[in-house]
Amino acid sequence: MARIVMKFGGTSVADLELIRMAARRVKAEAESGHEVAVVVSAMAGVTNQLVDYVDRAAKLFDLREYDVVVSSGEQVTSGLMAVILQDMGVPARSWLGWQIPLLTDEAHGNARIENVDTTDIVRRFADGQVAVVAGFQGIDPHGRITTLGRGGTDTSAVALAAALGARRCDIYTDVDGVYTSDPRIVAKARKLDKVTYEEMLEMASLGAKVLQTRSVELAMKHRVRLRVRSSFDESPGTLVVDEDEIVEKAIVSGIAYSRDEAKVTLINVPDRPGTAARIFGPLADAGINVDMIVQNAAVDEKTTGMTFTVRKTDLERAVEVLKRQQPDLGYGELSADSNVVKVSVIGVGMRSHAGVAQSMFKTLAEKGINIQVISTSEIKVSVLVAEEYTELAVRSLHTAYGLDAD
Repeated sequence: MARIVMKFGGTSVADLELIRMAARRVKAEAESGHEVAVVVSAMAGVTNQLVDYVDRAAKLFDLREYDVVVSSGEQVTSGLMAVILQDMGVPARSWLGWQIPLLTDEAHGNARIENVDTTDIVRRFADGQVAVVAGFQGIDPHGRITTLGRGGTDTSAVALAAALGARRCDIYTDVDGVYTSDPRIVAKARKLDKVTYEEMLEMASLGAKVLQTRSVELAMKHRVRLRVRSSFDESPGTLVVDEDEIVEKAIVSGIAYSRDEAKVTLINVPDRPGTAARIFGPLADAGINVDMIVQNAAVDEKTTGMTFTVRKTDLERAVEVLKRQQPDLGYGELSADSNVVKVSVIGVGMRSHAGVAQSMFKTLAEKGINIQVISTSEIKVSVLVAEEYTELAVRSLHTAYGLDAD
C-alpha cells in the first residue's frame, strides 16, 4: 500500500465523460489498496471564461474578489469528481482549499503556499476515503480565498504530496510524457523515461508547457517524485526524479524554445557605476522580469550598450518605463524587437562534458542563423535568434545532439 496524489488538468476533466474516465483511474488505484488524494483543475476553458467575466465587470478590480470568482471552476470539478466516484462505489469527498486548510500568503492572484494541514485528510484515509481536492486555491491569514496563479493546480498537487509524504505525484494531462523537444515542431522528438528535477525546471522555465515552473521547484525542494502521464492511454509516462536516480546521464536531454521573448537595446549608455541599477531598478519596481542581459564593452570609455530581454506582454510597459527614465539614465537611443525567440539546449551532462556550447554555435552558423544574445547556466545554453528561424533552429539542434528518434 502506498500514498499517492493524482492530479488531473483541465483537458483531462473537460466534460462529464472525461471526469468519469479519470474517476475510473482513481478507482483502480484505490481498489489496489492505495491511499489516494486527487487534485483537479477547472474544466478546460472555464478559468479563461471566469477571468473574462471579471475583466468585463470592471477595469480595476479587487484581487480578493477576483480570486473568489476564478477559483470557483475547481470547486465545480472537485464536487463532480466526488459525486462520480461515490456513484462508482468509491468513498470520496471533496475538499476546498480553505477546508484542508491550504494556507497561503496574501498575494491574491499569485499566492504562495505556506503550509498544508493534512490531519483530517489522513484521518479519513484510515476509513478508505479518497480525498478530491480543488487545486489552484488556498486561504490567506485573514480567511480570504486565494489563487496560486495560472497553472497553480500543479503546485497544489505537489504541495499536497509533500505534506502527505506521498510515494509519488502523478500529473495526468493531454500529453504522454516529457519529450526531447516539442513534437509539433520536431517529428523525431523522443519521449524521455526519466528526467531530473533540474532539467525539468529549465525546460518548464524555457518554454515547455508540460509542468508549471513553481511545481517543479517545490518537487525538487521536497524530493517529491513526479510522473507525467496521459489521461487518455496507459503509457507509463515520464518520471521526474533526483539526479541520483538516473544512472547514465545524457549530455543533452532536450531542446526548448520560448516565443514569449522581446529584446530591448539601449545605445550610448553612460559607462559609470550604478547605471545598471538605474536601468533595472525601475523595471523591477514595475513588476517587469528581465531575463537575458548583455553589456557591450565601452569603446570610448564613456558609453556602452545594453541589451536584455523581457516577456512580450511586458515590452510596451518596459519601453514606457525606460523612456520616462531617459533623463536620468542619459542613454542615446532605445530600440525594441518582439520578433525574436529564445532557443535552449538543456542537460545535466553538460557539467562533465565540454564543447556543448561550441556545437550549438557551429550548428546554428551552418544554417545561417545569427545569434543575437547568449546566456548560460550550469546545465543549459540559451540563445536569442530571429523568430522566423525557430523551427529550423530547434530541428537542427535536435539532430546535432543525437536526440532524433530512430
